[in-house]
Amino acid sequence: MGMLRFTPRFWFALTLIVLILAIAILGPMIHSVGPTTQVGGLYDPPTTSEPLGTDNVGHDVLSQLMYGTRSSLVIGLVGGIIATLIGVLIGLVAGYVGGATEEGLMGATNVVIAIPSIVVLILISIALNSRSTFTMAVIIGVTSWPWTARAVRAQASSVRTREHIDVARLSGARTPSVMLYDVLPYILSYITMAFVLQVAGAILAEAGLSLLGLGPSNVVSLGTVLHFALVWESVRTGAWWAFIPPTIMLTVIAFSLLLLQASLDEVFNPRLRTGRTKAPKAAGGQPSTLAEVAERESGVDLETSRSR
Repeated sequence: MGMLRFTPRFWFALTLIVLILAIAILGPMIHSVGPTTQVGGLYDPPTTSEPLGTDNVGHDVLSQLMYGTRSSLVIGLVGGIIATLIGVLIGLVAGYVGGATEEGLMGATNVVIAIPSIVVLILISIALNSRSTFTMAVIIGVTSWPWTARAVRAQASSVRTREHIDVARLSGARTPSVMLYDVLPYILSYITMAFVLQVAGAILAEAGLSLLGLGPSNVVSLGTVLHFALVWESVRTGAWWAFIPPTIMLTVIAFSLLLLQASLDEVFNPRLRTGRTKAPKAAGGQPSTLAEVAERESGVDLETSRSR
């Protein structure tokens, strides 16, 4: 950790995330009104006691914002963990073992990628009578892993050609042990960045489902707050306090997580550090960043696009 030099971008992103966590965790302790407690009428404007007014049934919008942020973060974290675990497992096995195993796993991954995830999410959500926070997180997680698997596979393919892997094999280490102790530590930085992106994606996916009325049941989330604000025509009536705060919160959450991922890329990759000489790509011509993984998969030349 002493070798890592965190950039101002990283600290700014971390500060935003800490503020978001404070709103979600400490906010309800300070503002003790419950999210389902009726404190007024239809779209009462902000007052001293209700700084963000009330929603369509008289609930305190500030309280719903804080509890909704907490629910969205829980869904994002659980969904991100599930998607990352599945993607890492498939990508690690495919990248290290290679051969027919790699072709089979990547073929299955390509099939999943070809099916729009939003369609799968909608169909699964419709099929469920009740959707808890954990259920929503699992649904999102099991449909969001393919791109992580592709990225991890590219990195594992690069690491398996290095000398220390040959030494581990010659010493008699079994394949699971080599993957766990000799390959996985070398790609932890990429996994960390992928996890951050998965969390952001899960939060936005839940918000999209909730806007369609397919979000978690009997749970307040940022998506459900926006859903009811739109259904009860808060935009048309000018009740800005019902839809602007959750929109801003979702934007800040997504922005802070994407900024954190970009800053971690700068921390882990010397090529992206300001004032440093660019190092060559990883052995075997494999991409060394998540951005380069995307470049390799899509065939887009990042250096050319940056120079335009």
